[in-house]
Amino acid sequence: MDALLRGVAIFFEWLVLSAIIYCMLSGVRLMVADLGIAPKYMKGITMGLAAIGSVLAFFFIAHLIAFYPGK
Repeated sequence: MDALLRGVAIFFEWLVLSAIIYCMLSGVRLMVADLGIAPKYMKGITMGLAAIGSVLAFFFIAHLIAFYPGK
């Protein structure tokens, strides 16, 4: 039962962290757009921010699994 509860807790904590990361990266994307960057570069900027978000999500998952209080 503890393993199931730990897995559910890790999932919900990851979900909250992913929402925070998404909001932060969306804000960065909007700031870059407000700076006057040409629309033709927005696809590359969005892909770059998506890559950063993926790396951060992997980092959070790895650390939550390794250091989340368990047994």
